[in-house]
Amino acid sequence: MQTKKAEGGFTLIELMIVVAIIGILAAVAIPAYQDYVAKAKFSSALAEVSPAKTGFEVALNDGLTPVIPEAGTAVGEGEAAIGVQATNGNSTIEVTTATAAGVITATIVGGSGAVAGETITLTRDETTGQWTCATTVAQNLVGPTSTCTGV
Repeated sequence: MQTKKAEGGFTLIELMIVVAIIGILAAVAIPAYQDYVAKAKFSSALAEVSPAKTGFEVALNDGLTPVIPEAGTAVGEGEAAIGVQATNGNSTIEVTTATAAGVITATIVGGSGAVAGETITLTRDETTGQWTCATTVAQNLVGPTSTCTGV
């Protein structure tokens, strides 16, 4: 007499357990990924605005007024562009101010909701020439050390 061989598929409970495990992993991974994207956006914005400090210093050393011209606009007499555009379609920032006193403010555009619309402000001490950085981005997205370290 021949015996029937049992089917070798997964049971419904085994499939439900696998789906539950995948759901738990996704619940942990998605917020971590969103923080990673926000941190990358902040780092990119800081890297884009930091070179403006050099252009600013060069303009001051040449006796010119540092400015940020709009795309396609020439600088006026006695002015010097500081090397960043006010707006750029490929940029992660929109530089909103650059004053003769040494304040450069950039607004982060695009990206995750955690950093979109936040600002990075570079401020120059007129006496020492040292630059400091402040940001409205949450500290946990800036990094483990003080705000804007290394600028």
